[in-house]
Amino acid sequence: MSDQRHHPDDSTIPLLSEQDMAQMRVIGRIAASTLDFVGSRLKAGMTTLQIDRLVRVQTKRHNASPSQLGFHGFPATVCTSRNEVVCHGIPSRWVRLRQGDIINVDITSNLGGFHGDTSRTFLIGPVSAEARHVVTTARRCMEAGIAAIQPGRQLGEIGHAILELATAEGCSVVSDFGGHGIGRQMHLPPHVDHTGRLNADLTIVPGMGLTVEPMLNLGTADVVLMSDGWT
Repeated sequence: MSDQRHHPDDSTIPLLSEQDMAQMRVIGRIAASTLDFVGSRLKAGMTTLQIDRLVRVQTKRHNASPSQLGFHGFPATVCTSRNEVVCHGIPSRWVRLRQGDIINVDITSNLGGFHGDTSRTFLIGPVSAEARHVVTTARRCMEAGIAAIQPGRQLGEIGHAILELATAEGCSVVSDFGGHGIGRQMHLPPHVDHTGRLNADLTIVPGMGLTVEPMLNLGTADVVLMSDGWT
């Protein structure tokens, strides 16, 4: 689950110990396994509410709990963002996957007080060249952002790497939402800007837990928040 652009306080960033990081790897693998499980079962005709049910069942099988359920009132265990929905789509019995759709499934799991956050955008059947391009470019941008995370470098280098690649591929990067710190809470400082600048922002140090989750558009970077307060 992505973070709103301006975190209220980046001044105190909790750092993970070696033992904490080991726990984070465990829950990260659980969240990734749940995402793989769900992704392998996506198909045209399925509702996004059925995706939520799959996440509930699979998370429980791992003796974990869904971090998103109830977070600031979020009513589901997973974000399901289809086509034009950039992030935080609420699962619904009325939203049904169709051939040619793209669907982002965003899962965060909690085990022993540690949170693992992961998402992926899936293709439902044959999709347009444009849809495939934005999905592929978003994944490449995520990988470029992760590669920029090195102790001693600046946090802004993550977003700089993302923006440079996205722009070269003719895509825009949503700036209203970004990545965030993670560890004993699902959302912690710092905010991770996906449109950062070189030599800007905080210095990356060992022990930081960060999410990198760029959201790309084929049109402008502008987003509109719907009346549900999430989508």
